[in-house]
Amino acid sequence: MTLLARTADSLFWSGRYMERADFVARLLDAAQRLSTLPMRETDPYRAWESAISSAGVASAFHARHGAADEAEVREFMAFDRDNASSILACLTAVRSNMRSIRTAVTAELWETVNGAYDELKRLQAARHDREAFARFLEWLKTVALAFDGAAHRTMLRNDAYWFLRLGGEIERADNTARLLDVKYHLLLPPDERVGGGLDYFQWTTLLREVSAFTAYRWLYRESVRPWLIADMLILNRQLPRSLACCQAAIAGHLDDLAEAYGRRGLSQRLASGMLSRLSATRIETLFQGGLHEFIQAFLADNNKLAAAIAEQYLS
Repeated sequence: MTLLARTADSLFWSGRYMERADFVARLLDAAQRLSTLPMRETDPYRAWESAISSAGVASAFHARHGAADEAEVREFMAFDRDNASSILACLTAVRSNMRSIRTAVTAELWETVNGAYDELKRLQAARHDREAFARFLEWLKTVALAFDGAAHRTMLRNDAYWFLRLGGEIERADNTARLLDVKYHLLLPPDERVGGGLDYFQWTTLLREVSAFTAYRWLYRESVRPWLIADMLILNRQLPRSLACCQAAIAGHLDDLAEAYGRRGLSQRLASGMLSRLSATRIETLFQGGLHEFIQAFLADNNKLAAAIAEQYLS
């Protein structure tokens, strides 16, 4: 028996929206850390501009606001219901989707989502100075971990689980790619030295915000180097947030669905092709061809894969 397309769609987007909420919290945490650095008068908004650019909402933000100052970016990305990528909008969407498919998820997963939504409403009404806002972001990260843990520990390994995980992995790959792209093209001022103090602090902040700083030390056992970070976040399958690890998980879940449903389709072919290309890529040749160009091509392929999954299973 297969899931209804509507149920599969709700699970897929629940996974995406929870991953997006976690990513936005990490972006805001990084922006707060970076904004404490001494900045020239011409660059007071660079850290906050990087946050909205990484989230892919810069156009929407500037359509309603002026410069990316801290107060407006925090409100827009955390609590603005009209911003579909805000933490509030994402958690609201997860709860709405889960509520409509209660029989497809476990009690533990539903209670995690519903409890987080109720707590968020209380936290939204509170006043947030920097310290309080930092605690709010840490709370949100624990919600995402609880969501993943409840799914992993209580759900049957069937199509419901695979669709939930597919959404999360598609979103995570997109987020990692955008974060890398923005670091290379926005954060470091043009007259700052690559490898200098500011560059080092930005890279270590990025590693901490994707929970990869310790992993980097274990893998490379040397000081922070941009090309090694790119290698880890793109090609190293040991890191859960790397593009290669996400792509392997996506291909695996799609293979599980193909076996369960008795047929393969475009989504399986696209996922297999993306994984093969990543497996054949070396960081040296990637940089020679241009990191920005590689990431833009990956994002386009990832969007195409998400559309193929929707066409094949969710509509």
